[in-house]
Amino acid sequence: MGSRERRRSERRKRKRRSAESVPDDEAASAQPSAANGHPPDDLTSRVEARNQAARESLEPLGEDERPLVVTLGALASALICLSIVVGWIAGVEVQGERPHVLQAILPALLMGVMAWGMWRARYWAVLGFQTVLAFLMVAFTLQLVAAGTWFQVVGNLILLAISGTFFYFMVKALARIQMPDRRPPD
Repeated sequence: MGSRERRRSERRKRKRRSAESVPDDEAASAQPSAANGHPPDDLTSRVEARNQAARESLEPLGEDERPLVVTLGALASALICLSIVVGWIAGVEVQGERPHVLQAILPALLMGVMAWGMWRARYWAVLGFQTVLAFLMVAFTLQLVAAGTWFQVVGNLILLAISGTFFYFMVKALARIQMPDRRPPD
């Protein structure tokens, strides 16, 4: 038996012996909560108090209200949908060949539905747009690593900054969209 396996075996034996010597109730109360993977109670209460204060500071959306970032996202999504359709109708080629109709319709449909949902301030649409933004941020970061010219570096940094800013401001908009009405029940 190798030294690594011997040490592992000895550790298991020690753990088994220590678990057998202390009853389960005493073992759970004797271990600090941080050792169990949970933060100590005072940290948990501070974090929860901060979260509660953030929730209280949010104001629910009105009937036809929509946050500015969601409106901008809806417009961007609608423009992307429109550009896909117009580009396909105009016969634009991608890497030397014209895309198949489904390769144009599916992304256009996705962006169109997302634009409609964000215009209506729907949670699922904003969350979907954030998912697209997250994929774009990963793609821009990978392209930044592989950039060959300064023009590509600057372009990817600008696109990364724009998508990151959109993503950041949509987090608060999502919280406001999913907030329940604070009206007392009738």
